[in-house]
Amino acid sequence: MSETPHTETTPAAHDPAATAKTSDESQMALVIYILFLAGFVTGGITTIVGLIMAYIYKDSAPEWLKTHYVNAIHTFWKGLLYMVVSLVLTLIIIGALLMLVQMIWFIVRCAKGIQGVTNKTAYPNPTSWGF
Repeated sequence: MSETPHTETTPAAHDPAATAKTSDESQMALVIYILFLAGFVTGGITTIVGLIMAYIYKDSAPEWLKTHYVNAIHTFWKGLLYMVVSLVLTLIIIGALLMLVQMIWFIVRCAKGIQGVTNKTAYPNPTSWGF
């Protein structure tokens, strides 16, 4: 009787070197999310640093982690678009409310990303315009 080989879908559960490498890679995604959130305090400088890091690490990441880098990139650019629209609409007062909604959207996407990286799961639909 021949047995079919079992294929692992998680990062080499029995290989300590592969597990350590995945842990280091996921830490980088975690740092990017933290830099994004720190952007509220630093005036956006750390968010730009996080964006650059996401572009750098995206191509070499495993598939599940790549979704987090794609999420970070999309969150930055869509958040910037939402912010510009909100600023323009402040002329008719609704923009201030939209700016608050945009900030909540940004925080929720980062929080979901942190949760996903911590649990080592892919970000669900990282290219969506919503949460």
